[in-house]
Amino acid sequence: MSRKPLSYIDRTWLRMDDPNNLIIITGIIILGSPLDVELLKTSVENTLFRYKRFRQRVVQPSLPWMRPYWEDAPDFDINQHIHQVVLPPPTDQGALEDLISELMSYDLDASRPLWEFYIVENYGEGSALICRLHHSIADGIALVQVLLSMADTDPGVPRRTRQPDYPAERKRDFQEDRYHRAKLAWEASSLFGKKLVGVGNKILKEPGSAREYIQQGANTAAAAGRLALRWPDPQTLFKGPVGSKKRATWSDPLSLEEVKGIGQALGGTVNDVLLSLVTGALRRYLQSRGESVDGVNIRGVIPVNLRPIEFDGELGNKLGLVFLELPVGTSEPLSRLYELKRNMDDLKLSNEAMVAFGILNVVGAVPRKLQDIVVSIFDMKGTAVMTNVPGPKDQLYLAGAPIETVMAWVPQSGSLGLGVSIVSYFGKVWLGVATDQGLVPDPERIIGYFVDELMEMRSLADVALGKRHKPIAPMLSQLDEALSTLDDLLAIPRQADETMLDARSSRCLGRTKSGRQCKNRALPGKDYCRVHLG
Repeated sequence: MSRKPLSYIDRTWLRMDDPNNLIIITGIIILGSPLDVELLKTSVENTLFRYKRFRQRVVQPSLPWMRPYWEDAPDFDINQHIHQVVLPPPTDQGALEDLISELMSYDLDASRPLWEFYIVENYGEGSALICRLHHSIADGIALVQVLLSMADTDPGVPRRTRQPDYPAERKRDFQEDRYHRAKLAWEASSLFGKKLVGVGNKILKEPGSAREYIQQGANTAAAAGRLALRWPDPQTLFKGPVGSKKRATWSDPLSLEEVKGIGQALGGTVNDVLLSLVTGALRRYLQSRGESVDGVNIRGVIPVNLRPIEFDGELGNKLGLVFLELPVGTSEPLSRLYELKRNMDDLKLSNEAMVAFGILNVVGAVPRKLQDIVVSIFDMKGTAVMTNVPGPKDQLYLAGAPIETVMAWVPQSGSLGLGVSIVSYFGKVWLGVATDQGLVPDPERIIGYFVDELMEMRSLADVALGKRHKPIAPMLSQLDEALSTLDDLLAIPRQADETMLDARSSRCLGRTKSGRQCKNRALPGKDYCRVHLG
């Protein structure tokens, strides 16, 4: 029987599970037509089962110092993981949200592989697929890629051999640079033993790399200091004792092209704009609940993908965490956008994500109680878990049914009661919110405030574009008027010159006694004036 110990970081995520905050990633795929169950099972067998973890369970060893391990599940049966359910009337989004919220409160069966699907047979005009996967299998970025590898770009029968072809939407240069800096930071923070010898040999062969290692080491130390010394987040209604009941909701689709246009008009990226809209929505929600937001900043805990650009086909957790300052105390939308953008740009240049990855990796090797202390310190420094997952740009089909909506909710840990997810697919983008029911019983209001913020940001973008690009028709009319005026001005001296020429041509040809040209006008039809004719 195949066995493989959990990596330390996967063990960290496994041990984060709490009855009141399960570390389970929940996703929804909404389809435009009914989903064929047998075709779905074929897709699962052809794609997910190429990864052993979907057929393995986690076994806890009897000795406390030993790591748990992945083991092939005995008598594995796919039918124990794919369930069919029917929504009660009116089978709309509200009914589906109630079902998802209820499932978020239930743990997975630890005696089986840590995933399950629910086929909702009667959602709207089609169907829906609810996916629940434990974070110890892999991080959210990898799991979304694997799940969407079940889909195809045509509605034909699922192919039996496929490779994950999830297109990365992030810019290549930034992604490559981040991965390179993360690798250097990890090496620079581990200069001992064999690592010291290896890096030393590299510096001897490439002396120019020494400065880069030193700089990365300094940046890593600074990032570690910021993580350790950062003050706890202010207490708001988003933080507090959590219960097992959760609430999940999501927005109507937004045009990704429109969000890009707003960012271009106002000087921000798509991510900057969306996070700014979320920040404004959280501000409005706090105010609606009677909380003061003057001068308040809260932090979003943002997972950062540390994988190479192309998915390497390996599961497991390969992400770090950064703490982004969200200026909910800033009332003016543009000021909020630019402040958030500065905060995000600073994080992109830091090694904070890699340092957090190292910490999560280390605490997976220590006793559970020590890990709980470290995780609780992390929880104190943030208020919401926030993630942005870029999805495929093309229309996809799952078991022959067209995929219309893709959404996934990020789990929270400890005392965090708010999760915010942004997912894009096929030119559209959605906002998903998951909350602790005791802290935030009405997350749909946050969605509503998000739409209000979008309308205001759209108006600001229109004003910015109006200043930058005035309509061309009035400009052409003004140009015509200016040219006509210029012609009139130029015509005046031309007429004066012609008059002077006429005057010179009618001057008397005679001369005075001193020999100078006569200044008298010649008589009509004559060459001389009356004096010289006399």
